[in-house]
Amino acid sequence: MLKFFKDWMLPIAMLAGALTYPWVSRLAFLTPYLIFAMLLFTFSKIEPGDIRLRREHVWLLLVQLMGSGGLYLLLHPVDRIIASGALLCLLTPTAASAPVVTGMLGGDVGFLTSYVILCNVTVAPVAPVYFSLIGIYGSENLPFIQALLYVCKRVFTLLLLPLFTAFAIRRFAPGLRRVMLRAPRMSFYLWAFSLFIVTSVTVRFLIEHGGENPRTVVGLLLVSLVLCVAQFLIGRCIGRRYGDPISSGQGLGQKNTILAIWMAQTYLHPLTAVAPSGYILWQNIINSYQLWRHGKRKN
Repeated sequence: MLKFFKDWMLPIAMLAGALTYPWVSRLAFLTPYLIFAMLLFTFSKIEPGDIRLRREHVWLLLVQLMGSGGLYLLLHPVDRIIASGALLCLLTPTAASAPVVTGMLGGDVGFLTSYVILCNVTVAPVAPVYFSLIGIYGSENLPFIQALLYVCKRVFTLLLLPLFTAFAIRRFAPGLRRVMLRAPRMSFYLWAFSLFIVTSVTVRFLIEHGGENPRTVVGLLLVSLVLCVAQFLIGRCIGRRYGDPISSGQGLGQKNTILAIWMAQTYLHPLTAVAPSGYILWQNIINSYQLWRHGKRKN
């Protein structure tokens, strides 16, 4: 029974979060703290020299920047809101928690940490420019500096702060680092709990806003599903050329969807937020499957 629970912990967490969303969604304020703790345990395993730029980072970034704009132009004649949702699903930077899942899957945490920093720093100034060009909900008056500072603040708080803390522990408290390394599955348990909360928040949002325009909502969910699967596959194809499909797949496929929802609600049509909300579910289903398959292979 215990083995079954460990193998299926992430799907169970998602299902439990969906069923208990009226109550668990109130715990959303805990998410940043959980991400910080997850990254701290993950970053304690890497060396400072692992943080460096590599050639495949450029290819991943080009897919995000060029692909998002091209996809918007392609879908714009069909439906402007769906086109904006597709742009968000591609343009949104990699999630700060992506190195955690990468480490669980046996990928290169240093590689992905470097890409998360590069991706977020690059998208921060590009996203407001994109929004000002496609302007849907008064974004012709887009406060560029406000958006830039918001993204940078999230990058520092959720990524750089735990990274610097982990390096400080390595330098000044090696005993504490040894204790952290003796709990290799702690990141996994923290991830399961955060997934429990995030799923409940997502389900609540979809239930509260999903009835506004059913046809558009279905279109946004389908687009987010297709793009989620496609980005994981494209990332793995790029990474395979350089011998690390896992890290590149997570780098392109796992998105900072909370940031995407904020950008949609602040600068685009509010219904656009359905796309990144659906993406949360799709990427976590894929991550759950990958972790289950990785566990089966190890066993």
